[in-house]
Amino acid sequence: MRETAEQPARQAGRHPYRRPKDAATLILIDRSTARPKVLLGKRHDNVVFMPGMFVFPGGSVEKTDNRVPIAAPIPKELETNLLKGSPKTHSSRARSLALAAIREACEETGLCLGRKTEGAVAAKLTGAWQHFGDAGLLPDPSSLYLIARAITPPGCVRRFDTRFFSADASAIAHRVEGVVHADAELVELVWVEMDAKPLAGLHAMTRSVLGELERRLAAGPLRHDADVPFFHFCGGRMQRDILPGTA
Repeated sequence: MRETAEQPARQAGRHPYRRPKDAATLILIDRSTARPKVLLGKRHDNVVFMPGMFVFPGGSVEKTDNRVPIAAPIPKELETNLLKGSPKTHSSRARSLALAAIREACEETGLCLGRKTEGAVAAKLTGAWQHFGDAGLLPDPSSLYLIARAITPPGCVRRFDTRFFSADASAIAHRVEGVVHADAELVELVWVEMDAKPLAGLHAMTRSVLGELERRLAAGPLRHDADVPFFHFCGGRMQRDILPGTA
């Protein structure tokens, strides 16, 4: 754990200080077989942040994430977990983080976590949420769990305060074709068994969070009252603190 968590720290110190942006990522879990699998995407070689690395789909929070109508509310326990740690998170930001994970997963993989809705509400979704509107869906954050939080070390070319969410693949309501291709942000998607040999090019923090998720799943079904690891840079090292889960 220490070796993988410290790798990003060794890459610091090459760029001016930047305040981390709120971001979210989604770990989709396929439990249709005996060994659970998670979805990873390979980033394009020409992107600025983590080029060519295998990561979970995700990205920065956008303004529309706080305004988009949803099919079901965020679980109160999840919202409470999102408010823990420092920098502090406002309650309105918790909603944005959960919705950002869903939106980014759709934008980068074409997989939409949502629910069919009656009426014209979904049809009015545009811009970043267009794929949901076209499919008659509203995004549904009710199946999300918080797995980890991590802040990119100072000195990196991009800095994010990222919340790692997970959801079961059975929550996927729609798939948009043609999203992943040679010129896209993610050029390849792979479903990887949890206990398989790590992929070459797997980002260090992705590997660390996979380890945390594997331990959570080994203890039983995901629960909101499980402790959440918080990775952040302090005193020249990447620290792993624990945010107690909410019962």
